[in-house]
Amino acid sequence: MTARTVAGAGTGRPGPPSPYARPPVVTGIGVLAANGSSTEEYWAAVLRGDSGIARITLFDPDDYPARLAGEVKGFDARKSLPGRLLPQTDRMTRLALVAADAAIADSAVDVPGLGRYACGVVTAASGGGFEFGQRELEALWSRGGGHVSAYQSFAWFYPVNTGQISIRHDMRGAGAALVAEQAGGLDAVAKACRHVRDGTPFMVTGGVDSAMCPWGWLCMTRSGRLTTVRDPRRAYVPFDHDASGLVPGEGGALLTLEDPDLARTRGAVPYGAIVGYAATFDPRPGSGRPPGLRRAVELALDEAGLTAADIDVVFADAAGLPEPDRIEADTLAAVFGPRAVPVTAPKTMTGRLLAGGGALDVATALLSLRDGVIPPTVHIDRPAHADALDLVTGAPRETALRCALVLARGYGGHNSALVVRRAG
Repeated sequence: MTARTVAGAGTGRPGPPSPYARPPVVTGIGVLAANGSSTEEYWAAVLRGDSGIARITLFDPDDYPARLAGEVKGFDARKSLPGRLLPQTDRMTRLALVAADAAIADSAVDVPGLGRYACGVVTAASGGGFEFGQRELEALWSRGGGHVSAYQSFAWFYPVNTGQISIRHDMRGAGAALVAEQAGGLDAVAKACRHVRDGTPFMVTGGVDSAMCPWGWLCMTRSGRLTTVRDPRRAYVPFDHDASGLVPGEGGALLTLEDPDLARTRGAVPYGAIVGYAATFDPRPGSGRPPGLRRAVELALDEAGLTAADIDVVFADAAGLPEPDRIEADTLAAVFGPRAVPVTAPKTMTGRLLAGGGALDVATALLSLRDGVIPPTVHIDRPAHADALDLVTGAPRETALRCALVLARGYGGHNSALVVRRAG
């Protein structure tokens, strides 16, 4: 499928070539989530409909109104990482390091053989740093002052996933850390694509996040978006009449992204290609202007050189709140037509993973394209938008798949849309 020009799309006027005329390909995936501590373990759980959402165990949640989360079960960084790294990192970065190790191993790339400046890292973070900051606060309180403040530690903590992965694998090429909450994982992948096109042939990208500590949890509950429902089966139910908020989770996915010529030369078998992306920002509340999600979708399709009819499945943002869910349902019905494309939200099995959520949806979309199956949205007993959405629920749906659209919205008005295409 050839890329259409964006500037002249639908007008007959010539425009510049699409930046995705030779799309970067994904050759490795590393996943850590509440229902799976490896890519294939997670994928098998998703196809079974197994949810990892449960009562919090990493700290006592009794004093908080929200008590459910998607924790990565049984994670022990001591089994995977050098002991010297443990005092320098918190849970978020340890999860990211393990996911990066898995993605690089899955890609079978020889990083030293490529050259340290031929490999780069772009990751996203949003809730990270809270646990590290809480440790600093506890140290401050225990020492009676004179210790670095948690705010100081938090200020430099956002880039630490990128930095630690770069150091661990001696990747000295292009690098960045992005912060856009749930949308950040898609933004990181798109930025890594730009670096590949600009000459860094191999990138590690995506998002892994965690704010599973009392301080982080307090900050999230203050957003007013967390559900207080105690039943794990009915807590996070986007596009349902009982939707009352989200359940946070931790983990995410890191991907290896590379130039298609490099992948071909070294015999790598890609999962798929990143063929389009766009990001928008919602207008000021009360302005009367429409939300920015529809424009993000349409721009991403334009950049991919595709029409709505070319998309075989949509991985929804699925906020889990009535009004954002309505906006997303109306957007998809307007772009694709009512019930015209299958829609799914497998994050109902993991919770919303902050900056890790979008990246995990990209990984899930690639696995769906590989295997020709759409995973289900679980626990939806009372669908609220059945007239607008063909929501895949109950069981996986086997079907021929070529292109998928992944959506993510970040707290504060971020909208991102990414188009992925099956390999071959």
